[in-house]
Amino acid sequence: MKTFPAFMRRPGAGAVLSLIGVVALFVIFGGVNLGRLAGAASWVNFAANLGIVAIPVGMLMIAGEMDISIGAMLPAGSMTTALLSGHYGLPIWVGMLGALAIGVGVGLVNGVLKVRTTVPSLIVTLGTLVAVQGIVLAGAVLLTGNASVPLSAPEWAKFLFGQLIVGSHQVVIVWSIAFAAVLAFIVPWTRYGNWLFAIGGDKESARNAGIPVDRMLIALFVLSACSASFVGMCQAIQFNSAQVSGGMGFIFDAIVAVVVGGVPPTRGFGSVFGIFFGSLTFAIVSQGIYFTSIDRNWSSLIIGLTLLAAVAMNESFRNLAVNYVPRKKARA
Repeated sequence: MKTFPAFMRRPGAGAVLSLIGVVALFVIFGGVNLGRLAGAASWVNFAANLGIVAIPVGMLMIAGEMDISIGAMLPAGSMTTALLSGHYGLPIWVGMLGALAIGVGVGLVNGVLKVRTTVPSLIVTLGTLVAVQGIVLAGAVLLTGNASVPLSAPEWAKFLFGQLIVGSHQVVIVWSIAFAAVLAFIVPWTRYGNWLFAIGGDKESARNAGIPVDRMLIALFVLSACSASFVGMCQAIQFNSAQVSGGMGFIFDAIVAVVVGGVPPTRGFGSVFGIFFGSLTFAIVSQGIYFTSIDRNWSSLIIGLTLLAAVAMNESFRNLAVNYVPRKKARA
């Protein structure tokens, strides 16, 4: 009896209920075959790529910050890998390290500018978003004369980062689950997770308590940029090429997945578990609708209603968690 009320107070409760609600909607009104939907690769692949990007963005939102430069980091990671290992013929591991190095560099710029200035992180990352976009486009055209760069990865790189497993499912699904599992352990069970929520609650109080607020925020920005760059790297290896475009849609998708996953705009509340399920929910809404008889033009409406419902549920669940007072056991 106590299990369900306890679950309803958890940050990810809204995401799980949203996922169940969307699936129920598709089954009742869309006539979807659950077995066919569950075995489809399209939405699972999309959710895996989105989850890797959305979880660090969600952690930043828990801390009260925002990173929209992820929209440029996907093509940056992809193009860096293709330029170094495709155009210049360097070993694939050099291109992969280069992609991650770009993520570290941009993350450091975002983090340092945020903690050293009073400029909001939204504006800081908007600046790096536009700047990195320009660098990627100009660099690709100047170096190769083309906006698309081919890449031929060796078998071991394909096996680890670009292979299709169980039909059309991408190996990035494994990376996404592992990534989520590691962070799902770190956030609630280590001091770094405690620091994260403390920073989101009140930065000055956290700083006065001895928490390294600036270093923590910089690390979160680096994690966010590297995660997006990693997804871009995997896409380049899988599809044997890199494009200067793409990635902008991940900004909107990631933020929606985070909010549906139980991270409110008020910060200081949320979970990796919830963001993971938020990514699944968004993926099913945007991709799963193709397995139903529902008109595809209704997908945006469903996403909007799901977002509004999730915000309402998450605020209610947050109030339940904040105001919960355990009952004292009656004396015998």
